[in-house]
Amino acid sequence: MIVSASRRTDVPRFFMDWFVNRLEAGYVLVRNPVRRDLVSRVPLDADSVDCIAFWTKDPRPLLALRSRLERAVPCPYFVQFTLNAYGADVEAGLPRKARLVEVFQELAHVLGPERVVWRYSPILLGGSYDVEHHLRYFETFARTLEGSTRRCRLSFLDVYRKIAPRMEALGLSGVPDAEKRALAQRLAEIAAGFGIEVGGCGDPALDEAGLAGEGCIDAAHVEQVAGVVAARGRGSRRQGACRCAPSVDVGSYDTCANGCVYCYANPGANGGAPWRLSRYDPEAPMLCDEVRPGDTVAERSLHLLPKAAERLF
Repeated sequence: MIVSASRRTDVPRFFMDWFVNRLEAGYVLVRNPVRRDLVSRVPLDADSVDCIAFWTKDPRPLLALRSRLERAVPCPYFVQFTLNAYGADVEAGLPRKARLVEVFQELAHVLGPERVVWRYSPILLGGSYDVEHHLRYFETFARTLEGSTRRCRLSFLDVYRKIAPRMEALGLSGVPDAEKRALAQRLAEIAAGFGIEVGGCGDPALDEAGLAGEGCIDAAHVEQVAGVVAARGRGSRRQGACRCAPSVDVGSYDTCANGCVYCYANPGANGGAPWRLSRYDPEAPMLCDEVRPGDTVAERSLHLLPKAAERLF
């Protein structure tokens, strides 16, 4: 099975010591985000986990703990590194982009470019963030990251109901559907000039642009990194569907302090600390939480994926 760490929060930036502790313990407790009284005990041992997909906007703590991580990790891993062309008005808690580019290059030097995926996500518009802004800075990033990654994943902003008021207050919006295809194709052309393949999933416009062959947690990429055969998500042949390989996420909502105003995972994201962050304990089995009276804790059964056939060339 593939473990995702995490779509719900930035584990490598804020909780890397906790995650390494959980790898050393061999399990993690994860609360169901919908059925809050259900808790899964997810095994993190070599008999259960084939690959780990990290998601982050600043992996410096991962780099600092890399030696301990690689002693504890039961399997190969790769990192999805989000690097966007926004300032502190949109991504309040992040270092300057020049510093993050340096960190990206350092991570790629340590892990290899095949194990670092660039995420340019989500693409939004408003104020100075027009289409020309995205084209200009995307090219700047792509030029600087040439040789440090082989893959870029795009997504467009989904204006969920919980974030709509703050988007409106800041004059920000999603890219109109009629403009998505052309913008995605142009970004892909730019990236190709620097040896970076652009893909993405979950939006019909990416299908129309011919870029939706891969998911974020992509089955072919997992095979390359971990040497196992991963399936795509159910319904992935439908236009606009998610192409990501099935995974188990070990994060928790309302815990990320990156301060991104577009974040769906932290309803209070406005540069302030999310409320669950105050409950962080790096020694706890569950991230910023604990088992409560009335909770049901169930063992999550994970199975190793089949090994990929050995390639001759």
